[in-house]
Amino acid sequence: MSRFVETLVASARRNSGEGARGLITGEPAEPLFRSWAQVHDNALRMAGGLGEQLRPGAAVAILAADPGLIGPAVQAVWLGGGSVTMLHQPTPRTDLAHWAEDTLKVLKMIGARLVLLGPPFEQLAGVLEDNGIAYRDLAGLAATEAEPLPGPVEVGEDDTALLQLTSGSTADPKAVRITHRNLNANLRAMVTAAELDPERDVAVSWLPLFHDMGMVGCLTVPMAIGMTTVKITPSDFLAGPLVWPQLISKYRATVTAAPNFAYAVVGRRMARADEDFDLSSLRFTLNGAEPIDPAAAQAFTDAGARFGLTPDCMVCAFGMAEATLAVSFAPLRRGLGADVVDAEGLEKRHVAEPVDAEEPRARRFALLGHPLPGLEVDVVDDEGEELADRQVGRLRIRGEAVTPGYLTVDGPQEVQDADGWLDTGDEGYLAEGQVVICGRRKDVIIMGGRNIYPVDIERAACEVPGVRPGNAAAVRLEAGSRRERFAVVLESKQAGSEDAEKALRKEVVSRIVDAVGVRPAEVVVLPPGTLPKTPSGKLRRAATADLVPHR
Repeated sequence: MSRFVETLVASARRNSGEGARGLITGEPAEPLFRSWAQVHDNALRMAGGLGEQLRPGAAVAILAADPGLIGPAVQAVWLGGGSVTMLHQPTPRTDLAHWAEDTLKVLKMIGARLVLLGPPFEQLAGVLEDNGIAYRDLAGLAATEAEPLPGPVEVGEDDTALLQLTSGSTADPKAVRITHRNLNANLRAMVTAAELDPERDVAVSWLPLFHDMGMVGCLTVPMAIGMTTVKITPSDFLAGPLVWPQLISKYRATVTAAPNFAYAVVGRRMARADEDFDLSSLRFTLNGAEPIDPAAAQAFTDAGARFGLTPDCMVCAFGMAEATLAVSFAPLRRGLGADVVDAEGLEKRHVAEPVDAEEPRARRFALLGHPLPGLEVDVVDDEGEELADRQVGRLRIRGEAVTPGYLTVDGPQEVQDADGWLDTGDEGYLAEGQVVICGRRKDVIIMGGRNIYPVDIERAACEVPGVRPGNAAAVRLEAGSRRERFAVVLESKQAGSEDAEKALRKEVVSRIVDAVGVRPAEVVVLPPGTLPKTPSGKLRRAATADLVPHR
């Protein structure tokens, strides 16, 4: 068996009987604990119940919300030698016809002939039946009394373990192929960098399991090393964001992770909360998966201070599905680190020159740490020549955790060059060896010979009262032309009121001009819940640009 599967089996053997660690689900209503040994036994039964539908090399898709069903299901697939694909989940706002069209395209692309369907998505069985896709009821499979699989089947290190769907904005789907070797390398690197100790650490997570940070970081890693993890669903979090600190308090959690927007939301809620949380146990609070706003991260730790949260627990990170999950972690026990640089040098000369934080045109970026063990990061120019420290260019990664390629609708696609480097698509630099990301290269706005990063515009817009935090997008217009412009599309409860919108636009323009020295060609105000986003909550800039009126 692969080294990754060996870790799953070893974790199960260590965690049976008194003092066993495992998976806690059902919070906040009906908490249920299952040891990793019980999860493993359930997985063997589920694998046995799948019979000939699960065989080495089989691509199995899963559409379910309950982590208590998903946990043993993914392990069952791995024990049976198959690969797992977590399908993107429709929401109440999703057009089911479009979702079905996209999902069928995904299933064809990955060659899946089986879908494990769990609550609350059973009503989609008809869509699968109409299109000849076999499915199994996941809840029924979990209750099966079938003969268990005798043991893990043999798989190679370079066999596929996970097909992680990307969150791109294009119409055609793409899946990152993660091998057993990739998973083993990255999980061990994360354990080392985060100093995870399964006997001491407890994780709490609400992240979706169709996203790499939720699936790999907050389920697979605890399952593999035998660390207790408390898993709730994203809908539980969205229904009441303070459930997150409540569970951290209840279980004395030491580890958690989320994208920046969640820290911003919970930081504001905690600042005015009357509840008596106890966050003193947290030592590793990972912030990643989207651009990090140092001010929002600082606001979270400040709000948590009265509940015992230590400011040095925040760990900013750089990750991507193409690296399995994690590329770099900021140093532990140092708290939020930021690099303050001169805006003119960054935009015109592509050099990150340190300046005093009080400088009027200073730019502040989160320091994302050094590469994890087994990974390399470098920065190159457009000709592929390596750049020196603090020179801005294209970020590349290389190492054992890096995917060999994608599955696309047009077939497999390799992503590494002859020397093993993968172009991340990000623009950034190294600051004394720490990774700093300025933005996605395809989103950079070029005006008057300056490189202007959307994140700076969006932060300025979100400072305006009335703009929903984290819900502003700066998009390029006439990209690549001699007269490139940009627009800002934002959400506000003031949408629909002509006078309120006019005042809001005026203030947004003023803040943006103060921040970056250029004016948006247009400010579009939309009602809440309108901005196009990926299934994992990231802004879809290409789709957002389509909402800007042509003038």
